[in-house]
Amino acid sequence: MSYYIAPRFLDKLAVFITKNFLNLPGVRVPLILGIHGRKGEGKSFQCELVFERMGVEVTLISGGELESPDAGDPARLIRLRYRETAELIKVRGKMCVLMINDLDAGAGRFDEGTQYTVNTQLVNATLMNIADNPTDVQLPGSYDPTPLHRVPIIVTGNDFSTLYAPLIRDGRMEKFYWEPDRSDKIGIVGGIFSEDGLSHREVEQLVDTFPHQSIDFFSALRSRIYDEQIRDFIHEIGVERISQRVVNSLEGPPQFKKPNFSLSHLIEMANFMVGEQKRVEDYRLVSEYNRNMRQHYQPAVTPQPVTPATSYSGNGSNQPSTTNGFQKQEKTNTKLSSETVEQIRNILFQGHKIGVEHVDERRFRTGSWQSCALGQIQNESDAISTVESCLAEYSGEYVRLVGIDPKAKRRVLETIIQRPNEKFANR
Repeated sequence: MSYYIAPRFLDKLAVFITKNFLNLPGVRVPLILGIHGRKGEGKSFQCELVFERMGVEVTLISGGELESPDAGDPARLIRLRYRETAELIKVRGKMCVLMINDLDAGAGRFDEGTQYTVNTQLVNATLMNIADNPTDVQLPGSYDPTPLHRVPIIVTGNDFSTLYAPLIRDGRMEKFYWEPDRSDKIGIVGGIFSEDGLSHREVEQLVDTFPHQSIDFFSALRSRIYDEQIRDFIHEIGVERISQRVVNSLEGPPQFKKPNFSLSHLIEMANFMVGEQKRVEDYRLVSEYNRNMRQHYQPAVTPQPVTPATSYSGNGSNQPSTTNGFQKQEKTNTKLSSETVEQIRNILFQGHKIGVEHVDERRFRTGSWQSCALGQIQNESDAISTVESCLAEYSGEYVRLVGIDPKAKRRVLETIIQRPNEKFANR
């Protein structure tokens, strides 16, 4: 296939990689390029196409390798791969880069269910150290005074706000948000279907019919078109004999005729895929399962009766004024400040999740926040009581309120609501 490289993507990577191999006096060049954006938009694949066109060799690390049962292994792996890549530059005499895919999945924190481990801290610290000293990267337990060749590091991810803030600051990491526009999508999708006889006009119509779908949707659509022929092939051979025919056959691989790549057929199959996406979004069985688990393990709490403050109407009767008592109870219902209550209301009104994190004074300097254990939050009163409980439990620490968008998997709010030297100062 004649794959399409987006001009903006090619320009950004080519400039960044070349700049890291040049000696620019008095210019501090960031060592890390962070490419972030929505899932499925082809960030990693566009990088591969650019590397191939530029003749750049790549050393890969997956975000899944950034956690290990042995503390320190992921940080050691990053240092080792960096040194190996520097040696490749010296031996091969060509550009080489170190690439870490899905960095936020391995080293980011999304909500209260994501643990912040020793390895997470070490990975962040190691990348910061390498960015600050790119020619002096040592392995634990040894020291080599020979300067290394500078190796550009390219990382991909969906939401870099989940990463440790000092790592992504300007000077260490240059950020590039990748969101293909319509012309980029048409070029990329045209490359995907380049061998299938679709005209430029048909590609445009296909992209415009599904404007909110990512690039991988169209790649999966092309794969789905072959399902009909493969299904016919299985019925012809027989389910019982398909394994011998495909895996260990002397007849050679099966040959398939070109499927029906007409625009109407593509749109029909694409609508079927969109329906599957919709069912996944509508069912949300994992949310129901997690809610039931929380209810099962959360200890039962007996609600305490609230006695309204008694005030008398002054009309000669001794009957309490219910309205005045309710108003007084409303005023003393929470010790949280009106600003914090309003932030909680806004988070819940937008359909986002509530999170609460705490940290002591020593760990506050490194940003090592820990999540408070939260029960089930169904309404505003649940959220307020939960926040109050966390403030009381960690009265001598910093406490911050977090708003989380569960669909986009990103944080929409982070605000400190308690400081250790101002106990309940916000209330």
